[in-house]
Amino acid sequence: MLFDAACRLFEEGAGKECRLAAEQGEFPEALWVKLADAGFLHPSVPEELGGVGGDALDEFAILRAAGRHAVPGPLADTMLAGWLAAACGVKVPEGPLAVAPVNFTDRLRLHKAAGNYKLEGEARRVAWASAAREVLLVAETGDGGSALVRLEPGGIRRAREANMAGEPRETLAFRNFSLGASLVTKVEVADLRERLLQRGAAMRAALMAGALEGVLARAVTYAGERVQFGRAIGKFQAVQQELAKLAGQTAAALTAAEGAYGAISRGGDSLAAIAVAKARVGEAAGIGAAIGHQVHGAMGFTHEHDLHFLTRRLWSWRDEFGNEARWQIVLGRAAARAGGEGLWPMVSAI
Repeated sequence: MLFDAACRLFEEGAGKECRLAAEQGEFPEALWVKLADAGFLHPSVPEELGGVGGDALDEFAILRAAGRHAVPGPLADTMLAGWLAAACGVKVPEGPLAVAPVNFTDRLRLHKAAGNYKLEGEARRVAWASAAREVLLVAETGDGGSALVRLEPGGIRRAREANMAGEPRETLAFRNFSLGASLVTKVEVADLRERLLQRGAAMRAALMAGALEGVLARAVTYAGERVQFGRAIGKFQAVQQELAKLAGQTAAALTAAEGAYGAISRGGDSLAAIAVAKARVGEAAGIGAAIGHQVHGAMGFTHEHDLHFLTRRLWSWRDEFGNEARWQIVLGRAAARAGGEGLWPMVSAI
């Protein structure tokens, strides 16, 4: 029901004009108001911390629908920031939010200086930082712990760019950056950065699974409408085979992404399920986008057709929060740690 409700909202409020305007730098304000009113920004955050008190699977349903409709704006990133704040026991800030770091190799370090703090490091490819009311950062402290840092983006040195889908991505640089103690929340969680990357990967997997559904739906419709040699191209066996491959990849992606969220919802260690999801959905994204364009032929490569809103997002999201190779390495290491006796229980639990 939540997925259907989200699809209806996105069909009405996130059409082609909205997507094009967002790619030109216009924040989708009207859509954002609808998302906030519907309670879609923080579905899995407890009510006392500013959310609606739902489950992780509610988050999956909304993100799947957002991916299917190529929704512009920092919906997933605001969700991730809300999860991060709640994980640190902090009430979720209002408005659009951004999080950092989002890359495995980026690290931010925090140390005390004259009663306040100094922040050092660089966070690359941060999504929607320029549109965020606040940026929530995970920094490592000198005592082996972690800290949540809340900053307004205006005072941060930034280098602006965009991903292939036209979504803003920025590099945030901190050199001897001073901040007051009120902006820092220390937490006794040494692996907070790793947990952030895991949750972000699960979110990108959910978005990509939904986007693949959108590609499949458009390909099937187009194959039934496009007539060549006196009949619809969907009647040709070669096209049917490609559509079957696309359907198989989409089903595998949905199963893997939902499996990751099922593991998150159950609690405990969800690392292996998330690694499987991000790796498998990323693989499906490459195959599925190629088939979608093959079925549409030259029409699918035009800017006027809306297929590119989905495929450009698939190509972009598969590299964010770790690509397939990165998560396959994570999965391999988890299997090695499990050992011979623990391998089957790990595999069967995914």
